[in-house]
Amino acid sequence: MRPIFAFDGDCAFCSRCAGFIERRIHTPAQVVAWQRLDLPAHGLTADACADAVQWVGADGAVAAGPVAIARLLRHATGVGGRLLWRPAGSLLGTRWALSLAWPAYRWVARNRHRMPGGTAACAVPTNLPWPGPAPGPGAGAARPESVPAAGSSTTPPAAG
Repeated sequence: MRPIFAFDGDCAFCSRCAGFIERRIHTPAQVVAWQRLDLPAHGLTADACADAVQWVGADGAVAAGPVAIARLLRHATGVGGRLLWRPAGSLLGTRWALSLAWPAYRWVARNRHRMPGGTAACAVPTNLPWPGPAPGPGAGAARPESVPAAGSSTTPPAAG
């Protein structure tokens, strides 16, 4: 099975980012709007896809957000892949980089309608849950299904 990188096809900003991936990052992955996928066949849900970009590896392993981006980059091919994208994906996939990438990803997700190419249709609810442990007493949001349980390699490290 060919890997899949699923993005929000209803968001102009996300679609522009997907276009950049298709033009600049040579990858065996199918870069596709999640709205065009048979989600259950790939182990995905609409909630998970609406929450973050998704990676479904050839082995069926699923990753979300910056972990998905890191996996996409690590699968880059060609000279650019070997010299630029694979090292960038390996770096992004480290624990310390993910501890920075998850908050940045959440900020971009909340503000994607303000990004270049973004439109009002790109806006998402501002109450997106943090994918890691609760940031403080009484501030805990429920862990969405799209975020793996603690201890998984795709879980962002706890802030602290």
